[in-house]
Amino acid sequence: MLRGLTTVSLWAADLPAAKSWYTELLGIDPYFERPGYVEFRLGDYQHELGVIDSRYAPGGPATGPAGAVVYWHVDDVTAALQRLLSLGATEHDAPTDRGEGFVTASVIDPFGNILGIMYNPHYLDVLSSRAGQQT
Repeated sequence: MLRGLTTVSLWAADLPAAKSWYTELLGIDPYFERPGYVEFRLGDYQHELGVIDSRYAPGGPATGPAGAVVYWHVDDVTAALQRLLSLGATEHDAPTDRGEGFVTASVIDPFGNILGIMYNPHYLDVLSSRAGQQT
């Protein structure tokens, strides 16, 4: 039934500031924009990260960090965490060794969204196997 991640949506009361912050963090401009929405394509599989004006949030804007935590693979959790903190995010969950090479951490972006980062050996295995299939 669930075939893969398509778009992760985050909310921001100040969309222009969020666009600027994520552009700085990701090092790329959004590939798609419309009033109230910006979207970035990123990573090995070009997953979509959408940032939506919180006026359009179902049930109105949240009053604190909430929702599911989506973890994005990073090659170095400590370095990625430090970069996020240097850009104004606050630590939500300190780096945690989950065993067998898996390490997670999360931050709260300046707009109240939880952003997870993870070193995930499985992700690298899948990426490697897919690269071997391309001939």
